[in-house]
Parts: sequence; C-alpha cells; structure tokens
Amino acid sequence: MSDPTPAMPFEHLLRELAPQVLGVVARRFRDFSSAEDAVQEALLAAFRQWPREGVPGNPRGWLIRVASRRMTDIVRSEIARRERETDIADVEPAIAPVEEIEAVMDREDTLILLFMCCHPALSIPSAIALTLRAVGGLTTAEIANAFLVPEATMAQRISRAKQSIRASGVPFRAPTPQEREERLPAVLRVLYLIFSEGYASSIGAHLQRLDLASEAIRLTRGTRALLPEDAEVAGLLALMLLTDARRRARTGPQGELIPLDQQDRSLWDRGQIAEGTALLTLTLSKGTVGLYQLQAAVAAVHDEAAQPEDTDWPQILALYELLQRVAPGPMVTLNQAVAVAMVHGPQRGLEHLRALDNDDRLKDHYRLDAVRAHLFERLGDYENAVQHYRTAAARTTNLPEQNYLMTQAARLEESRSARNHGPGSKFLVD
Repeated sequence: MSDPTPAMPFEHLLRELAPQVLGVVARRFRDFSSAEDAVQEALLAAFRQWPREGVPGNPRGWLIRVASRRMTDIVRSEIARRERETDIADVEPAIAPVEEIEAVMDREDTLILLFMCCHPALSIPSAIALTLRAVGGLTTAEIANAFLVPEATMAQRISRAKQSIRASGVPFRAPTPQEREERLPAVLRVLYLIFSEGYASSIGAHLQRLDLASEAIRLTRGTRALLPEDAEVAGLLALMLLTDARRRARTGPQGELIPLDQQDRSLWDRGQIAEGTALLTLTLSKGTVGLYQLQAAVAAVHDEAAQPEDTDWPQILALYELLQRVAPGPMVTLNQAVAVAMVHGPQRGLEHLRALDNDDRLKDHYRLDAVRAHLFERLGDYENAVQHYRTAAARTTNLPEQNYLMTQAARLEESRSARNHGPGSKFLVD
C-alpha cells in the first residue's frame, strides 16, 4: 500500500489508513473492541472535517491523535464506572506526541494487526471474519458472501468474536514467533479472502478492487518475509501473482467483464507470471503440497496457455481431484465440474454439479447457476441456459457480472429460435 498523499481522494485515503491506525491503537491500548470503536469515530470525524477543512499534512498522525483521545476517554469512563479513585496515569498508557508515534511507526503495523486479530480466544472462522473487517476493510455483507452465510449471521459472529477477546483476558498484543506459526492457517485464509474480494468483488459497480488485491499481495509478501521456509505462504503468494497477472485483461473499456477464454492474453503481466511460476516451482520441490500450492498450479496451467484451446484441461482436472482430497469444499466441486466438462463433455459436467444441489453453502449462489448455464449452452440446450443465466444474474450483487450474465441470456434468446449459432462465450471460473 503506498504512502498516503493529500492528492489521494480522502475516502480512499481513509480506507488505506484505517487498518494502520487500528494496529497502532490496538497495540498500545491492548483493547481491540474499544480501539476499533475509537478508530471508527476518528474516521467519522475525518469524513466530516476533511472535505471542509482540507486533508491535514499528516493524516495518519491526525487519526491516531483523535482515536487515542477517544481511547483515553474510554479508559477514564471505565475507571469512573468501577469507582476506582486511582490516578489515571497509573492505569492508562501514556499518550506520546504524534511526532514520536510516527517516528516508530511503519506500514507493517497492518501486518502485525493481521496476526493480532487471529487471536487464540477465537475459532478460526471467527478470527478470519474479524480480521477481514479490521484489516481488509470488508463490509459485513462482503464477509458473509465469502463465507456463504447470511449477513445477519456474520454480524453476530463478528460481535461474538470481539466479546470473546474481551472475556478471555488474553492480551491483545503482537504475537511471538511461536504464536505466529500457530495462527498462520487463519492468517493465510484471511489473505486469500481479501485477495479474492479484490480480484472479483462480490458487491458493487466494479468487477475488481485493486486496493484490496494489492494490499493482500503486499501483506502476503510480508508474511513470507517472516516465514520464508513455509511452502504454503509461498504457494499463496504464487497463487495471487499468477491470478492477478490476468487482471488488466478481465475488463473492457467500460469496466465490463471479459471471460477467461476471450481475454487478450498479450495484456497478461508476464513478469508476475514468471515470479509466480518460480515461487511455485520452489515450493513444489520441497515435497509437501497444500491447498494454495495446488490452486497456484491450476492458475499456472491457465497462464501457460498461449490460446484458450492450448489449455491443458486434463492436467487441471487432475489438480482439482487432488484438491478434493486435500481441501474438499463446494467451490472446489464447482470448479472441478468445469474441468470435467472440458475433458469429458458438458453432460458429465452437469452430472458432477448435482452433488451441490443440497449443499446449503452454494445451492443458491449465483456461480452455480452461471456454470450450469454455460454447460447447458455447450449442450445446445438454450432454454435451460437462458433460465440459469437469468437466475445467476438475479443472485449476484456485482453489477458487471450481472450485466454480463443478462447479456448472455439475451444473446441466446435471439438465437434460440433459429438455432443457427454455435455455443457462445463461456463463464469459466477465473
């Protein structure tokens, strides 16, 4: 994440600074829940004042100062509530001048916050949800979508996570090297989900959120610097680089979605592909193969194909079969169905999807309908294809995806009566 500048739109600046400021305040006061509230109040104050008065010369220091003052008020209020007539200086952390705070603070406060949020008092799902909120800046709705649960359920989960940290008595502080190792699975999952939301935004008018994807890559690089021998950390970074390499080709001039098989591959970032491939080769040579390494291998096979027809689908199918053994899940099954269809035909792919019909995590997800639409189209069953394209469009909350799916339905409607057009574009999982 780049250093903030006054020229940056202040809304984006606030989004960038929020996790950095929260990391500082939470570490200094060791109360995550109250620190998050204090930082939110500081952000609201900035949102009200900066448009009117201008962005301050040191916006990060301004936010730290306002949030720290709010934390001081919270400490004093707590002391009064408990009727402790003690000197405030004995129980609250000293508030150093902002200049001193800035002198010892760097951008890795976000990385520290990442590990802090994966707290031992929390289950891994709760830790991930809390971290996505604090570090990734995702909304509750976006986090719920990533977990395939209702928004209300996720809101309760995040609230309980904060309560669990407070009740545990375990200090909210930077973890030791051993604690970093223990919290690593949750940290990697968080980074994966932040990147996924940045690469394919679940909500809104834009297909991608470059800020989230870039921050996920930066934090994963930082995590690898902490744990350079961990194969899965390197595998996750390889996956991000190999996937992000296709970013410029995924949207057209108006921000419209361009599916994988129609992308201009000359726009793919060959530097990122080379770096990701080298990382993947290094991790695979260590003999252990995990979830992120296998997904990176799938991305590498796609990136190696000069043209869509050159894609080694049998190899991709074999990788998804391994993924089903290493980390089975509905999204793996969904992606595997596409590979099955590309190797054995669309009918076999549709049969493979039946396993998801009773899976509550995915049965109402738009991607299931989108893949079904694509496979029915390949079969020449335009009526079912149109129906599933429309259902998928109604279920997605991302406008470019919605527009793409409705366009596919309209295209098939026009050609359905004559049936003189072959299968059109594909909705391959990218």
